[in-house]
Amino acid sequence: MGCYRLWRLELLQTSKDQDRNRMSDDDKSPWLHDHSGFAQELKSSTQTKNGKLRGKQKMIAFKSTPFSYEETSAFISELRSCAKSKDLIRGIEVHDDILKRGLLEKCSDALVTMYAKCGELEKAKAVLDTINSSNVFSWTALISAYTRQGRMQDALDCFDEMLHKGLSPNAMTFTSILKACGDLKAAERGEQIHAEISRQGLLGSDDVLRNALVHMYVKCGALSKAQQILETLSSQDVCCWSALIVGYAQKGEDLQAFHCFEKMRSKGLSPDSRSLSCILKVCGSMKALNKGQEIHDEISKRGLLENDVVLGNALVGMYVKCGDLAKAQQVHEELPTRDAVSWNVLIGGFAQHGQGEQAISCFEKMQREGICPDKVTFTYILQACGSIGAADKGEQVHEMIAIQGLLENDIVLGTALVDMYANCGALAKAHQVLQELSSRDVFTWSALIAGYVKHGHGEQALQSFEQMKREGLSPDSVVLSCVLKACSIVAPLEGKKLHDEIARKGLLGKNIVLDNALIHMYVKCGVLDKAQEVLEELSCRDVVSWSTLIGGFVEHDQGAQALECYMRMQQEGVSPNAVTYACILKACGTIGAIDKGKEIHDEIVAQGLLSKHFELGTALVDMYANFGALTKAHQVLEELPFQDVGPWNVLITRYAQQGQGEKALKCFKRMQHEGIIPDAVTYLGVLNACNHLGLVEECYEQFVSMSTKFGIKLDLEHLTSMIDLFGRAGHLDKAVGVVQELQYLNDHAVWHSLLSACQKWGDISVGRWAFDRALCLDKHDSAAYVLMGSMYATAGMQEDAEYGEAMRMEN
Repeated sequence: MGCYRLWRLELLQTSKDQDRNRMSDDDKSPWLHDHSGFAQELKSSTQTKNGKLRGKQKMIAFKSTPFSYEETSAFISELRSCAKSKDLIRGIEVHDDILKRGLLEKCSDALVTMYAKCGELEKAKAVLDTINSSNVFSWTALISAYTRQGRMQDALDCFDEMLHKGLSPNAMTFTSILKACGDLKAAERGEQIHAEISRQGLLGSDDVLRNALVHMYVKCGALSKAQQILETLSSQDVCCWSALIVGYAQKGEDLQAFHCFEKMRSKGLSPDSRSLSCILKVCGSMKALNKGQEIHDEISKRGLLENDVVLGNALVGMYVKCGDLAKAQQVHEELPTRDAVSWNVLIGGFAQHGQGEQAISCFEKMQREGICPDKVTFTYILQACGSIGAADKGEQVHEMIAIQGLLENDIVLGTALVDMYANCGALAKAHQVLQELSSRDVFTWSALIAGYVKHGHGEQALQSFEQMKREGLSPDSVVLSCVLKACSIVAPLEGKKLHDEIARKGLLGKNIVLDNALIHMYVKCGVLDKAQEVLEELSCRDVVSWSTLIGGFVEHDQGAQALECYMRMQQEGVSPNAVTYACILKACGTIGAIDKGKEIHDEIVAQGLLSKHFELGTALVDMYANFGALTKAHQVLEELPFQDVGPWNVLITRYAQQGQGEKALKCFKRMQHEGIIPDAVTYLGVLNACNHLGLVEECYEQFVSMSTKFGIKLDLEHLTSMIDLFGRAGHLDKAVGVVQELQYLNDHAVWHSLLSACQKWGDISVGRWAFDRALCLDKHDSAAYVLMGSMYATAGMQEDAEYGEAMRMEN
């Protein structure tokens, strides 16, 4: 008994609110001494809720009368009936009769239980406070009722008061109070109660109590303790295992959740919908598609999808998370019941995997089925519209959101709208939406700033950044990373200031994304020594940090430094990725590091990267072409597991540049035979090959087919190549016709190319026209003066040549 008293005092000290709602005798209401008045009060309050009482009740003053065992039993039986049927009005009538007969003490347990079952907890507590000798059964009834109504703190307070009165809890009391501890996440209190249960020897054969302990520990996050207790149960049920599985999953301990699921099944227990839904989420999180499919088969065999939309949604979600969107859509279409969540899971999957068109198609089908989209749907569909630049569809969705009034104080939806317009390039609209939002946070501004940076508007990005700070919002690492990119576009000096601010706030080295953005900013600004300095200062640098710096050295033709960085990266134990390999292959090609290039080639093949990263095939072909080893480059191309236009372009261009036009054209034909569609780069190589071979007619045919057959937009390089070919072949009229037809009149290169052709063939008339057009663009065009002067000199027009030179010197 001494242990129990010590434990009771310990519990009372632990409870911070032990005296809440507790009254002293002096504070108690008069009805504690006037029982008929108490009954009348109960009747009155119930009449207000439920209408008139059955029969007219005469309230009489309390007087003690003799009682019989049969009479008491009859009252208790009637109260139990009222509790079962939740007949509060009849219960009050019985209470009144009990008070008349002076049987309150004898019937108190049944009265408390009746009021508790009828939801009148304050009245149940009032009865408890009225009687002189309450017992554990009455208190347990009230505590259980509090937990059923979700009033967990009240349950704990009631438990404390019971202890204060010297009553010892029973197994039912402990079961209810453990639920309260779990819901309140009162782990320390739960452990104390667990210890007392053990001291009282109640755990021996009471699986209900041990189940309650398992659930309490799960809710408090003490999962290993919960599992330890669960495995000692003589009779284990699915409910406890499901709770444990869900607990592990919620804490991100997917492997443990999975092990528990398998252990549950090994004990012959069939998973319920809750555990199946949870384990499907775990499979999605772990990308365990095969295991997910096994569980899908089990669900289908048991016919569990018929009336369980939650389980169906979890199944679709598993396939989405595993990236099998086709299967996710198939399962979704086969679901007997679909709700908004079902559609959101699928639409979100398409949106997050960059399949915006499919997401929009699902959204439209959802509407046709009469299911109203909610905020989650709209957020996903806006993301989908932004990813594919579907601004018109995005505007329609915007109108739907506005009509439903969903934007009011919803920052997430507002941010999604800003992000959609920004990704679509409708930056003015994105800015307008942001300004009209009633509330905006750092994520909203981040969406706008990222949009400006994406579309090359660095100045506006910096202005938005300043406005955000004026609104009192502190930029996070995402915003700072975007702003650093903006600085690399327009304001290197601002980037240095931002670097200083980051260092001053102690953010450097705390967020690898921000650190890498800082290196990237200096690389883009061409300040490679500063970029390397930042990298050296970092205590933690990853493959992105190194790849950014290596790429910077390659971009600025510093291949040796790039190779040095690459070797240092490997010495630090950082494994290169596809981006690193692509950069370092280019570096090897530019500095002629043949042996190193071959070594890296072998690494790439050994890791099987060529089938996953097509850009590496292009980089390899380009490297060998840079070495002048075109035969090896061609061999590498033929051995690629997947060929796209990139490596073919490299080979065609290099053959053309090295005067091997025939091989370039053979590659072009072979490429088309393989079903690979040429692009603008391909045709530039083909035109140059024809040019070197003097194939005027074929060159012109290819020039025309670019736009007519493949819809490729002609650019300046294609045009100058044609003019050069026509000029060298003496077809100046065709060269002029191409210029006039395509209206490429605003570029110096066009007129310089035409002037060169006129000089070769001595066509002074066309030459003067081209010269005048060049000067219209820039009267200080010294190259045009030199070409025209040379043309005059070649034609023996010395005075004109001298006059042209004088004009050049004057201008």
